[in-house]
Amino acid sequence: MFTLDYKSRLPIYEQLYKSITKMAALGAVDKDEPLPSVRVLAQELGVNPNTVQKAYQMLERDGIIYSVPGKGSFVSGGEAAILQQKEIAMKKLEEAVLAAADCGVKASEILDTVHAIYNGMEE
Repeated sequence: MFTLDYKSRLPIYEQLYKSITKMAALGAVDKDEPLPSVRVLAQELGVNPNTVQKAYQMLERDGIIYSVPGKGSFVSGGEAAILQQKEIAMKKLEEAVLAAADCGVKASEILDTVHAIYNGMEE
């Protein structure tokens, strides 16, 4: 269900957080769908349960999942996940624009590139 890159510099809990957030934003998991328990998911992924617990805590903090004592964790719905994904995308875009500007790329070139990429996606 969730894939991890064990060679990545990104911590496992962040990879898990991003994976669940993305799945919720894309509608790959339904609202109120139960997530695997911390122990079960830790076993499936071959990681420490504390790692999964940390990811679940971050997801709950950001409103992407909610917990019911004695029942488990459930997906809240796509709204919070979509907002989170948009924030991440906009931050990356900001970083890319600043890096391009630092290299002397003109605003018009940046905008032309963004338009070309976006228009290419619509086809």
